[in-house]
Amino acid sequence: MIYSRSAEYAIRAFVYLASVPPGKFAMAKQIAEDSDIPAHFLAKILQQLARKGFLKSSKGPTGGFCLAIPAAEISMCQIVDAVDGLTDYKRCLGGRTECRDDAPCGLHDSWKRMRSSIIDYLEGTSIAAVASSLEQKRRALGLLGIEAMATPASGAGQRREASKNG
Repeated sequence: MIYSRSAEYAIRAFVYLASVPPGKFAMAKQIAEDSDIPAHFLAKILQQLARKGFLKSSKGPTGGFCLAIPAAEISMCQIVDAVDGLTDYKRCLGGRTECRDDAPCGLHDSWKRMRSSIIDYLEGTSIAAVASSLEQKRRALGLLGIEAMATPASGAGQRREASKNG
């Protein structure tokens, strides 16, 4: 993977939150359950991102998290940077303390191109674009409404709760 598990979980949670209706909050536990993410780990990540201004949080029975910024304005790069930082993309893969165009290591040229491609992709891909792409794929595969692929828009989390109680 090109980023940490924490960043992956954050991106998956943001994609989930992109489908939450405006003015509504999703509980970390429900996001974790529907997205197959460890709840305690996700709660810490979401709290960190709320402190950084990406999310709003609310306590109480109707509380939880929602996006503080429209999903179309949040790039994957912003999430990766907020969770992991971007220093790993800037360091030398050859292990040198200084690696630059005028004093390159053996991996410099290939890593420079790859790093540039990765950063361009992360900067150019919004959470809204990822959420839209996922929704289109689920529709094409006929997977909407299947509990394993649940999102707030599909209402699968509500069906799961109803089936537990009934």
